[in-house]
Amino acid sequence: MYETILQALRSGDAAAAVAAARDAVAANPQDATAQRLLATALRTAGERDAAVAAIEHAIELAPDDAELHLVHAGLLLDERQIDEAQAALARTIGLDPNQFPAYVVQGQLAIARGDLDEAERVARVAARIAPEHPQVAAILGTVALRRGDVDGALATLASAAERAPDDQQVRHALGFAYMAKGHFAFAEQAFRSLLESRPESRATRMLVANLASRQGRQADAADLLTPLLEGDPSPALLRTVGMLEYDGGRADRARELLRRAFDAAPADRANIAPLVEVWRREEQLDEARSVLDAALEAHPTETALWHARLVFEPFAGEEARAVVARWLQAMPDTLPPLMAQWAIEDAAGAVEQADAIARRITELEPGHTGAELRVVDALLRTDPDAAIARIDNLIVRAADPQVKRTLRQLLGRAYDAAGQVDAAVATWAELHAEVVEQRLPYPPVSPARSDWPELAPLPEGAKGVLLVWGAPGSLVERIAGTFEYSGAPLRMDRLGPNPPNDFLQRYPTIEQLSASDAEADAEALVAQWRALLPARGVEDGNVFDWLLWWDNALLTALRPHLPEAVLMVALRDPRDMLLDWLAFGSPVPYRLESPEAGARWLAQVLAQVAYLHEQDLFPHRLVKLDEAGTDPKALAQLLADTLETQVMIPPQGVVQPERLAAGRWRAYSGPLAEAFALLSPVAKRLGYAE
Repeated sequence: MYETILQALRSGDAAAAVAAARDAVAANPQDATAQRLLATALRTAGERDAAVAAIEHAIELAPDDAELHLVHAGLLLDERQIDEAQAALARTIGLDPNQFPAYVVQGQLAIARGDLDEAERVARVAARIAPEHPQVAAILGTVALRRGDVDGALATLASAAERAPDDQQVRHALGFAYMAKGHFAFAEQAFRSLLESRPESRATRMLVANLASRQGRQADAADLLTPLLEGDPSPALLRTVGMLEYDGGRADRARELLRRAFDAAPADRANIAPLVEVWRREEQLDEARSVLDAALEAHPTETALWHARLVFEPFAGEEARAVVARWLQAMPDTLPPLMAQWAIEDAAGAVEQADAIARRITELEPGHTGAELRVVDALLRTDPDAAIARIDNLIVRAADPQVKRTLRQLLGRAYDAAGQVDAAVATWAELHAEVVEQRLPYPPVSPARSDWPELAPLPEGAKGVLLVWGAPGSLVERIAGTFEYSGAPLRMDRLGPNPPNDFLQRYPTIEQLSASDAEADAEALVAQWRALLPARGVEDGNVFDWLLWWDNALLTALRPHLPEAVLMVALRDPRDMLLDWLAFGSPVPYRLESPEAGARWLAQVLAQVAYLHEQDLFPHRLVKLDEAGTDPKALAQLLADTLETQVMIPPQGVVQPERLAAGRWRAYSGPLAEAFALLSPVAKRLGYAE
């Protein structure tokens, strides 16, 4: 949307750039980027005062945007002082007094439009004329800063500041370098010196206030900005100062300022949200209701105001229903009030009413994802065959391939509910087969052995180490979710984009620890795991480590060198585990080429768990989730009993119930007969009946 402006700036057509920028600002006056580009265009056209006004307006809209302050720094360039400096240089080295400042201005303009290569080029040319001039250092330091070289920028700018302590451009750039380094006190000092010399600079004042706020001095920041409120301040500035006043402990003053912003534009979401938050925190319920009701009288179709009004009523109570009834009267047959009504009825447990509202939403907006799924969910309970027909229709209409995949997975559930187990298996297996190449290969399984190193005694003062693992379909993620909600030191980073590179992560560890000379490497592997804990956010050594895989070969390292650890294994009937994996996938996305291939690997892995348990090879807990896995209260109690500690009961949203019931595998004994035959022996070893 800014390309026309940028193209005009690149081509040097100042008039066209100004015109395009003014059009962008007129289209969206609250767009700080458009205001910034207008400032750059005005400066290019030589309208410096107007450019300063534009960039200061942009900073009011987005006071935390460092790039806006950088542009402002360029606009504060005092050409008269540069001319004087150049004249002095010319007298000593006989240079053209007009050439140097032209390069400096070109470099500043290049930075303003984001052309760092051009800014560096002209700064290098200027440096041939005056290599020690602070304005050259200001440009080169700013270029380094924008490229992410904070240390290089600081070195360049600090040196320049020593040579020219009063140069404003250098101090601006140095202040930003300190900010990028996180040295907010030094940055504040740099910008305060600029504010003392230019007390009329709104942008510099806002920058100093921002730095004071970052250091926890919100009241000081509010005091700094209060002078800007004289006259006709913008709602953005009123919001900024209002929230600083609140965070600084001056709630009454905050409400006054936020009310002024709200009254200026009550339909603006940016003005609604902070005032609602302060009302809510201060429990000013009557004031909130009165003000919002008055605003709704004037703006009855503003969705944000209705949402704000609902904040101040018990969510699933009659008062909330009454507000939504008024909303529906003001905006009949529209989605926002219906969505609110649906949420209220759902939270109140009024299943039939919620289902009916969802159906109404699908009539108004066919294909609405949430409502369609709710309608399907209702049909799964009452008429699975109708659910199948509806899902089939949704699949045909869906354009997004990922949406189609989700619907096909749901189709499998509908087949299950209708008792069409062959169709369910075929549907789920097909979905897995389509993404085999995008999934992880199975970890190798080490050969059976009986010669283990001795289990070391528990070290004195040992930290708590819990290794959590569960095969696909075990519902181990429910354990992880409960631990996380309880505030346990759970680390889930092995499943994320930046996993630790340790022996518990790498597949080759299995082969390495299965070798005849493995014990020589074992101590170093555990030491590396310990060394990586601080980088994973573990400061005291206590950790619940959720593992991607398990193999008994790990005992070669754990028994002698990590005896304080306890292995927690999530379990269900292995045949239910396979069925769950097939129907719902797993947290670790292993490839499931076919139910039989998955069963073969699952049987091998669980046989190792059975052997570990039978021989008591390592401190461990088998946590059977067959019944507790879908009940948050039962799961929390099970974990509390297992670990002999308190575990908080998470809300239902943390432990979702959408799973097939324990023992459901028996209904699939026909289509999955071969796979279940592979799992039956290990199921029996783990205590499950035929």
